[in-house]
Amino acid sequence: MENKQPISKESLLELANHIMKEHDDYLAGMLVTDVTEKAGVLVFKGEYFLDEQGLPTAKTTAVFNVYKGLAHALSPQYTLE
Repeated sequence: MENKQPISKESLLELANHIMKEHDDYLAGMLVTDVTEKAGVLVFKGEYFLDEQGLPTAKTTAVFNVYKGLAHALSPQYTLE
């Protein structure tokens, strides 16, 4: 059985914004602004660097990879309070 540590949304956002800077795909300006939890998986949200038409850019893929990395790293350890 999983034993996850409860954490506040604010604390988790602070932690995520700190550790994502170590990710290989991190780009200056990336910022996690929200997190939700679905079926035990933390879902991080923030700027996706879309173009003027709202379409993905090369940076969008990097953002997705960083947010996915955060989910993989933090979901087994934490659950939102």
